[in-house]
Amino acid sequence: MSVLFDRIALIGIGLIGSSLAHDIRRLGLTKEIVVATRSADTLKRAEELGLGDRYTTSSAEAVADADLIIVSVPVGASESVAKEIAGNLKPGAIVTDVGSTKASVIAQMQPHMPENVHFIPGHPLAGTEKSGPDAGFPGLFEGRWCIFTPVAGTDETALKRLRGFWQALGSKVDEMDAEHHDKVLAIVSHLPHIIAYNIVGTADDLETVTESEVIKYSASGFRDFTRLAASDPTMWRDVCLHNRDAILEMLARFSEDLAYLQRAIRWGEGDKIFELFTRTRAIRRSIVQAGQDVDAPDFGRPHPLDKK
Repeated sequence: MSVLFDRIALIGIGLIGSSLAHDIRRLGLTKEIVVATRSADTLKRAEELGLGDRYTTSSAEAVADADLIIVSVPVGASESVAKEIAGNLKPGAIVTDVGSTKASVIAQMQPHMPENVHFIPGHPLAGTEKSGPDAGFPGLFEGRWCIFTPVAGTDETALKRLRGFWQALGSKVDEMDAEHHDKVLAIVSHLPHIIAYNIVGTADDLETVTESEVIKYSASGFRDFTRLAASDPTMWRDVCLHNRDAILEMLARFSEDLAYLQRAIRWGEGDKIFELFTRTRAIRRSIVQAGQDVDAPDFGRPHPLDKK
């Protein structure tokens, strides 16, 4: 793989930022990686892991002379980062992000971007429930989608260069407008996480079920909800606040469908329940066929008998 950018600045070094660092290094996509994060402790850990070539707690310092800047912070911090780096961006630099709410990120960052740089909002659809620099690993983006939501007047050459970068990481790249992205992500990502947080919270509140029972018998559907509910609370708080309209719309639709299912269960309408479950099972098969998950029992988890 050849060098695509002489210097890449990573602003934020959590799961996404550290995974980017691993892959950029592994694939030789740059001559220099500059890592920036506000926390001195996090920065020290990033240096111990060898994620960059230079390290700083100043985002403004990090972007100086960088050709590609990738902002990987909770979406609520996007404007403060944009303000901090704006004066140090070199002409022709590409600034992108990895936030899962695009309309909000654009509103926060675009007003502060100089006219001589290329601001291209992006969102890699990849991740785990873990966070911090230790959570990153090479290959996170392999076979996953990265969605661009270009603003009006985006330079096609810059867009092609950024597309080439994500493709080099193994990602499939698509484009859509920010509002459409936010609606799509509200249903495929944001709502499932909100439901998971709520279900796990409900179980925690139940007086008739002890915490030990919840943990002891969780080798079923509940266990998989806890994985989503273990995600970074700062990030997901910001997602809720910055994609509010789309999330509220999807929550309303979900509530209506839940009421329909509730009525069917109450009145013993087995045909309606069966029809719904059959339809949703087909969605699962489609996801597996699209290569977005594996068709393995228990999601491919190893079991004691597998080792024999």
